[in-house]
Amino acid sequence: MKKTLATMLTVTAIAAGPALADDDCFVPMAKWQPREAAASFAAAQGWSVRRIKIDDGCYEIKGRDADGREIEVKLHPDTLSVIEFEYEDDEDDDEDDDDDDDRRASPVPPTPSAPTNGLLGTGETPQVVIK
Repeated sequence: MKKTLATMLTVTAIAAGPALADDDCFVPMAKWQPREAAASFAAAQGWSVRRIKIDDGCYEIKGRDADGREIEVKLHPDTLSVIEFEYEDDEDDDEDDDDDDDRRASPVPPTPSAPTNGLLGTGETPQVVIK
């Protein structure tokens, strides 16, 4: 009986893990830092801000980092800690990003050359011998 109870509690805890690790912010509006504080935080990080909006109860900043790469950052509205940081050119598994794949040019890999160790220098196909 104790093993069954322990097993059930473990399975329940594992199943609840993804729900507890959600990136939504549940903070009363009275505790929120002002939008200007989020903009100041972004400026202190070296980010140029294009837009600040509220998404899933968090501040969402879209702009560019100090290197000029497009970024999307979710900030906790009370502590202004970074909850999620994405580079916009990173590939996601999100369904709405699938249409971006067609517009990206895929780089052409360089043609590999034969090693200079003499093993494949003759241009002949290597032979496999099974004993």
